[in-house]
Amino acid sequence: MEKLAELVGAKLATRRVSWGVEGAEENYLYSRTSTSANANSAAPAVVTSSTGFPLVGTAILELAEVPLHEQIRQFASLALAAGYNQLQLLPVFLLPGVHVSEDIPAEVALAQQSLGGAIGLKLLPYLGAHPGLRSILASQLAGVETDAKILISHGTRRVGGNQPVEAMADYLGAVAAYFSVSPSLEEQIQVLAAAGYRQIVILPYFFFCGGITDAIAQMVAQIQLHSPKLRLSLGEPIGASAQLADLIVDLIEQK
Repeated sequence: MEKLAELVGAKLATRRVSWGVEGAEENYLYSRTSTSANANSAAPAVVTSSTGFPLVGTAILELAEVPLHEQIRQFASLALAAGYNQLQLLPVFLLPGVHVSEDIPAEVALAQQSLGGAIGLKLLPYLGAHPGLRSILASQLAGVETDAKILISHGTRRVGGNQPVEAMADYLGAVAAYFSVSPSLEEQIQVLAAAGYRQIVILPYFFFCGGITDAIAQMVAQIQLHSPKLRLSLGEPIGASAQLADLIVDLIEQK
């Protein structure tokens, strides 16, 4: 997350030539969990460009010592002292689940209540809603020789919750599989193998590496061990990149 924040800060510094402190906006990225050194810090991580502005920070929804609304309040207080009057908050999530639709808005409301009218909080669309994400995923598959593709996501039991994953899989010419619900990765591999496919690429539909992506890698290794006639290839999560930072800047600059 910190690397992504650095990329966003650098792009904002070059694209917003009129940036200044008075009347300016700051930006805050946050995700579900973090495996960074700041994951359990009581203070939010603050990242700025080499010029010192714009002010960009990160926070996490889970696995933190303080709740998200307190992380937001702390960061907003730093920005307020620096002369900023609005904080933009962008959820680094792929899907519009409970966290995006309920938990995060509730935390933002608590933070705004604590801050009063001193600084405004603006909740932006979640990152996974940007249509440009399709191009980033497609570029990961460009030039890859394969018979079939699987897009694997965490998955949800909420009615209609997996529809965006299915739509992304269709766009990529892949089938969808899920870590926590059916159809599972093993089930989809069995279906493809029964249809005669032997070379299968598996693309994780996650922003960053973590416990789930590690577990998926172990699953792929086990399936490969018991299916020597198949050639399974596991790709990388989306990751922090200049292209992903461009999508965030685009959401920030949308009016």
